[in-house]
Amino acid sequence: MDGTVTVSGRQLANKWLKTNALRSHPAIARHIPPTSLYSSAALRRMLDLYGSVVLKPVRGTGGLGVMKASREGSRYVLRHMSGARSFPAFEGLRRAVDAKRRGRAYLIQKDVRLATVGGRPVDYRVKVVKTAGGEWVFRSMVGRLARKGLFVTNLCRGGTLLKAAHGIRMSLSPRLVGVKKRQMRNLTRTATSLLESRFPGLTQLGYDYGIDRNGQIWILEVNTRPH
Repeated sequence: MDGTVTVSGRQLANKWLKTNALRSHPAIARHIPPTSLYSSAALRRMLDLYGSVVLKPVRGTGGLGVMKASREGSRYVLRHMSGARSFPAFEGLRRAVDAKRRGRAYLIQKDVRLATVGGRPVDYRVKVVKTAGGEWVFRSMVGRLARKGLFVTNLCRGGTLLKAAHGIRMSLSPRLVGVKKRQMRNLTRTATSLLESRFPGLTQLGYDYGIDRNGQIWILEVNTRPH
């Protein structure tokens, strides 16, 4: 077996294409948060359904442009980085979102209430790469702890890298460390096989997993150029 890693390969920036591919597999679909392409009608509908949603560019990395919108009592709140704006009506929220979107295509995703460490959300990056021999191998599984006051965990936004086991232990329970790591590895294998069949030429994938406060694992997104 040739263990040399292939570092180049197909890039697929469109999050909507990858999300739809993953949703086509029943065993994976239940780990995908409800997701829609952005429109004002979809935003209103999903806020009515879920109360809080994350908006992210269809094409983008590093947490750039990611927003969170929520209904809080009779008002609407939009969070971006560490700032928050409140609006008495949906129309104000919509105008603020559109101003930040600047015409770019966006996704709306149900806000997953991530398990936290010291009140700070934590998620997980699982990276796999394809060797020159054609075998997918795990490269890393790490936790990312959001900077205080932020809801995004990206390291370039001030997030802190930690061992996946530590993140699970501190945010959920020590007894769940092995179980959750195994579940993420199994999901990664299944999803990688599916994505490779749909998009030939992929050679590296970075899965962003969230584990909610009930221990449910969610695939938040998949990157074809993981850092």
